[in-house]
Amino acid sequence: MIYLELFFVFFIIGLFTLGGGYAMIPMIEEQVVARGWITRAELYNFIGISESTPGPFAVNIATFIGQSRAGILGSVMATAGVVLPSFIIICLIARFLQDFLKYKKVQWALDGVKPVIVGLLFAVVLRLINNNFLGGVYDFKNVDLVGIAIMFMMYTLKAVCKRISPVFLIIISALLGLVLYQIF
Repeated sequence: MIYLELFFVFFIIGLFTLGGGYAMIPMIEEQVVARGWITRAELYNFIGISESTPGPFAVNIATFIGQSRAGILGSVMATAGVVLPSFIIICLIARFLQDFLKYKKVQWALDGVKPVIVGLLFAVVLRLINNNFLGGVYDFKNVDLVGIAIMFMMYTLKAVCKRISPVFLIIISALLGLVLYQIF
């Protein structure tokens, strides 16, 4: 049963991660560490190893976690799980891309996702700095709700003001984050 669980956990991670491998680190931490499959320290070691080995980060880290939890078959199942959603989505997008790009709302959504991805990558950097250099002194449990609120506000602002710069949105997001995280 661990093999199916590895597959489905990494399938969900692969399905809901936007922005590449680094954007999935918080979700991997939430799913894998919470299940007790590996410790936070092991996760950060796997991140380092995944970075230093050839190949896509998502495939490497899924393979290492699957191997550590359930051997060779576990690594195959975790890797298949993380790759399959992207494969399915890319096949569908390739089939329907030109039809979708005709709609303004699709273009707005794609434009709105760009700053969100930058924010997710920035959150990963903050967590890595916190855990590796600061000894994990900051607790980011409430960060997700506030982060979602900030992302929603920035997406709405981008949809309303079409000519607004993504750099401006990032600066506003950072300032909102500083203020809101001090409150919450």
